[in-house]
Amino acid sequence: MAEKGSVNSGRKEPPSIWWWAFGYFATYVPYAAMTKAITSEPPMVTTGNGAVGGLELLPPSVMATVLTSITFLIATGWWRYAGRRTIAGVSIPFPDRLTFLSGLCSAGIIGTTTLAYTYKEGIVVAQLFLRGGVLMLAPIVDTITRRKVKWNSWLGLALSLGGVLLPFVVDPSFSISQGLGIDVAIYLFCYFVRLQLMSRRAKSSAPDANMRYFAEEQLVSSPALLVGLVIAWIAGHAEIGAGFTSFFDRPVWLVGIAIGIMSQGTGIFGGLILLDKRENTFCVPVNRASSMLAGVVGSVALVAIFGAKMPRWPELVAAGLIIGAIAALAVPPILAKRRARA
Repeated sequence: MAEKGSVNSGRKEPPSIWWWAFGYFATYVPYAAMTKAITSEPPMVTTGNGAVGGLELLPPSVMATVLTSITFLIATGWWRYAGRRTIAGVSIPFPDRLTFLSGLCSAGIIGTTTLAYTYKEGIVVAQLFLRGGVLMLAPIVDTITRRKVKWNSWLGLALSLGGVLLPFVVDPSFSISQGLGIDVAIYLFCYFVRLQLMSRRAKSSAPDANMRYFAEEQLVSSPALLVGLVIAWIAGHAEIGAGFTSFFDRPVWLVGIAIGIMSQGTGIFGGLILLDKRENTFCVPVNRASSMLAGVVGSVALVAIFGAKMPRWPELVAAGLIIGAIAALAVPPILAKRRARA
């Protein structure tokens, strides 16, 4: 049985959720833009041999996420929060059964998120499905886990959903590829399980509980995905095998590494947002709104730098609704904190 990890600290107040949201946004913009730039058909940059395939991109990017995760846990000392198990007389960080399962779900989220931006649909379109689906899951998970949902969280959810659904209301004939549909289904299933595990095992006012969950999930997520990709390579999957071999002959191999680093950045900041002790109907829209805005900014950056196609006006209006969602989520807690201080 894993021992409970703990860290002797001065018990400082954790950073505001809005700092995590800023970090999520700042890493998501280059992550989404670089992924689209090298995988679009035709690619927006010189790749050496046509567009990089989505499955080809996974091995180098996931190798980078593993190294980034390990470096982050060591540099911050957060690895010490993980539970421990003694094996052959040596005490090592070790997740328990539920955080191991959550880490596997996180591995699925990492892989499907990167793949979502490699399909023919644009960044914003892919995000409308990824983000909108999780927004709809949030109150369901809160209801299942018996968490109280505040009024401003419902308002933020409604505005976020309005932003997500608007482009589809404007164009009822809109459809997506089968590949993206399957990708989104796997992504949402992983999030449905992960959010419930977080709600039951973490999202606590005790910092050690949240940090233990975070550290143990990080120890599992990207390493598990890398192991899965290695198994697929050994089994003879050609495109995944190219990601471990010939991809590094391409002139954009460093871009693939950078995508992995930024991907892990979104995973770190996104996980810290979701682990906030408030209800999922608050935390999920903060998480989703940050990434939606990042997707719009990344799309506009591709237009400015490479002359890519501009997002449609309904997508930009949707982003405006999501800004309203951020205000609905942020302003009441800020005012309440000021009243408490007064």
